[in-house]
Amino acid sequence: MSEILTVLSGSLVGFTLGLIGGGGSVLAVPLLLYLVGVPNPHVAIGTGALAVAANAFLNLAQHARAGTVKWPCAATFAAAGVIGALAGSTVGKAVDGGGLLFLFALVMVVVGVSMLRGRGGDGDPEVRINKTIAARLIGIGFLTGAISGFFGIGGGFLIVPGLLLGSGMAVINAIGSSLFSVGAFGLATAVNYAMSGLVDWTVAGLFIAGGVAGGFLGMKAAVRLSARKGTLTRVFAGVLFAVAAYMLYRNAGVLGLH
Repeated sequence: MSEILTVLSGSLVGFTLGLIGGGGSVLAVPLLLYLVGVPNPHVAIGTGALAVAANAFLNLAQHARAGTVKWPCAATFAAAGVIGALAGSTVGKAVDGGGLLFLFALVMVVVGVSMLRGRGGDGDPEVRINKTIAARLIGIGFLTGAISGFFGIGGGFLIVPGLLLGSGMAVINAIGSSLFSVGAFGLATAVNYAMSGLVDWTVAGLFIAGGVAGGFLGMKAAVRLSARKGTLTRVFAGVLFAVAAYMLYRNAGVLGLH
């Protein structure tokens, strides 16, 4: 049963990544902890980061074939973000697991609110990188990577708006391009955790296997349901609020302990 739950959890994460280019990693940690039953929060973070990285790269290949990836912008953002992710994950490993999860839940609430307040798909589909855009992408990329590494998340929910803010590209291009950074950030975090023995390789393998099927279905759904993006965003934000509330409830004791 544990193996089945792991594959199903991976499918959900892969589907979410394929659908909106991010968010799957926000779900990976609570799924591994509370559904799969990984006992150690740091192991859940390290394992989730590895699985999400692999699934993000698989989804990136599909978006690349569709021509939605702006490679120069994506590579600049990711390069700065990987440095930030290594720094953030190093700090995150030193933080108490319960306290880290409590902070993680608070970030989920902020993410949900930001998703509900997000704007539509305006932007320049023909954007080209220049010195000004590169400078903005480097600064925003480093900060996003640091946050992603600290909490052990791919950071897609931050990367998409970060790419929009830094380059002015269209939303569909930001979604496709974000997967490069999601994969890079997750891999940097996973390597850092793996060096400390904080990755469950068996669980990661099952999670990735489930994510392959989920990612394919998510990509297909994104194409068919793009007109309902606002509705999907509201539904996903609702899921974030529900999961965050549960995590805050489970880890509320850290306020009295630390």
